[in-house]
Amino acid sequence: MKDDKKVSHILQLYLQWPVFLTALVIFAGAAVNLISRKAGFVMLAFTVIYAACAGTLYMYGKKRALGSLVSFASAYSWSQKQLLASLELPYAIADTDGKILWMNRAFEAVTKEEKSAGKSLTMLFKEITVESLEKMENAMEVHVIYGESKYRVSMKRVTIRPDELASGIPEKQTEQQILAVYLYDETELYNYKQAITDQKMVAGLIYLDNYDEALESVEEVRRSLLTALIDRKINKYISAVNGIVKKLEKDKYFFAIKQCYMPRLEKERFGLLEEVKTVNIGNEMAVTLSIGIGMNGDTYSQNYDYARTAIDMALGRGGDQAVVKCGQKIQYYGGKAQQLEKTTRVKARVKAHALRELLETKDCLLIMGHKIGDIDCFGAAIGMYRIASALNKKAHIVINEVTSSVRPMMERFETGDYPKDLFLTGSEAADIVDNNTALVVVDVNRPSITEEPDLLKLVKTIVVIDHHRQSSEIITNATLSYVEPYASSACELVAEILQYVADSIRIKSPEADAMYAGIVIDTNNFTNQAGVRTFEAAAFLRRNGADVTRVRKLFRDSMEDYKARAEAVRQAEVYKKCFAISVCPAEGVESPTVVGAQAANELLDIVGMKASVVLTPYEGKIYISARSIDEVNVQVMMEKLGGGGHRTIAGAQLPGATVEEAKEKVKGVIDMMLEKGEI
Repeated sequence: MKDDKKVSHILQLYLQWPVFLTALVIFAGAAVNLISRKAGFVMLAFTVIYAACAGTLYMYGKKRALGSLVSFASAYSWSQKQLLASLELPYAIADTDGKILWMNRAFEAVTKEEKSAGKSLTMLFKEITVESLEKMENAMEVHVIYGESKYRVSMKRVTIRPDELASGIPEKQTEQQILAVYLYDETELYNYKQAITDQKMVAGLIYLDNYDEALESVEEVRRSLLTALIDRKINKYISAVNGIVKKLEKDKYFFAIKQCYMPRLEKERFGLLEEVKTVNIGNEMAVTLSIGIGMNGDTYSQNYDYARTAIDMALGRGGDQAVVKCGQKIQYYGGKAQQLEKTTRVKARVKAHALRELLETKDCLLIMGHKIGDIDCFGAAIGMYRIASALNKKAHIVINEVTSSVRPMMERFETGDYPKDLFLTGSEAADIVDNNTALVVVDVNRPSITEEPDLLKLVKTIVVIDHHRQSSEIITNATLSYVEPYASSACELVAEILQYVADSIRIKSPEADAMYAGIVIDTNNFTNQAGVRTFEAAAFLRRNGADVTRVRKLFRDSMEDYKARAEAVRQAEVYKKCFAISVCPAEGVESPTVVGAQAANELLDIVGMKASVVLTPYEGKIYISARSIDEVNVQVMMEKLGGGGHRTIAGAQLPGATVEEAKEKVKGVIDMMLEKGEI
């Protein structure tokens, strides 16, 4: 607007300058008249003639100038429209709702397949939504796919006046703001990028999970044949994707392939996991392996580091699976087989000695489990307290909320010979943290569900002891980590450490009862994942005063809990003929989540059930307890809902969801796993 006024002012001055000179001529005539009257009359005649000519020229010139300007503006507008129409860059103008008002020939050529008369950006490109247009400020860029091409759509808000619309845009548009839309074809650029990505190297590691155990089950003269058959399977599998494989150790392999083959391997869900199980020359035990793959790192070295992290994740989750780490993204494949229990205690002894060396340099020990702690978590914490006491270290157990399942056992430690500050809340524990404090996390390896996550940031020396399979979220700053998914419970691991951390540790009866109860509860009375070492740990605790009858009396259910569990079993729905899904009522129950877990255990006793899932609404969340016997990996199922756990015992939490919504999500996960063959 300011530029228009400036141009108009300059044009007016240019046309009026003869009129201004008329005044000068009049002053000149007056001056001449003072000198000579005759000359003055002559000058006056010329002045009159000059004024008449100047006025005539001004009126005539103004009309011609305005006509020429109008002609020029019209020609300029037409030229501008022709230039925009013939511009090779696809260009269009749309209103703020996305409806296209005008497009040039290049844009029309791109969208010619779209037959709709009222074309709009939201109809042409599904990536552009009405909501995104409403939130758009001055400009926005969106990457879209249209037909077989990929485009970058650049949109800018432009403010115009209605009288400017005469330049070729339909006059019905009266909005003050429009969108200038540009299409940039990035198909070729994308293809070049994809070609570069496809040629990237992918680093991978293959570890045999049970190599020694499988060899021991074969006659000595046939062991070399078993090894050769396994090598052949692995080499053939990697050669099929034009990769190279190198045997690092007797049970470890390194391989490298191009990234373009990864979609194929992922689609078939790494068939090598199942192929190697078919190797049978009389071995009683099927061989299983774990695969760790690293890709999309900045360097080859970083891809190898990713592969190392991935293989650690695979082994930490129980083996018999492939883990792909692509940058910060981690994906899991397989994990159907039960992890074999290790019969040797060498690792337990090594971890016990490392724990002792670590604690001897500290003055205070904080012990923490997971939120809404169960008896396994509590028992493991009590075992760690006994270890600290044997090393003459001050120890505290961090508990914020005491559940009904833990309270009967906890009351035994609030009296007698135990210190009054044995149990602290999270805030109280944070107040006593200093450089000489160590933190032991038991029965959990995910920082977000620990009793007090802030302690993980305050304490520098952290020890993790857990039996749950690791997920993508782990405690990364642990000084010492002892995570064994084959173990039945955290109490089993702590009971083994107790036997090696110091000589002749005396365990009191309440402590032995707590740890024994943790094993009993997590194994469902030694029926779920109870191995040889589980019974050995239970026998050790029995020798130290654990009483079976006393434990049973402590954990009898109240009538309300029993009725709630019975109601959950009564209204269970059988889905796909082998999945029991139910809802546990929370009204009148002190610890609904514990009762829900118990109901899930009982549902497995029904003939034909492969897995059970119980939903418990509690404190604005839906708590999910999932259980299985052997055929279904419920840990993978719960991970898809944001949870995790163990192969046969897992759980998840859904905040802000209704029971029906949660039930539909569970059914959706089951359907997806069945479709992909994960079940």
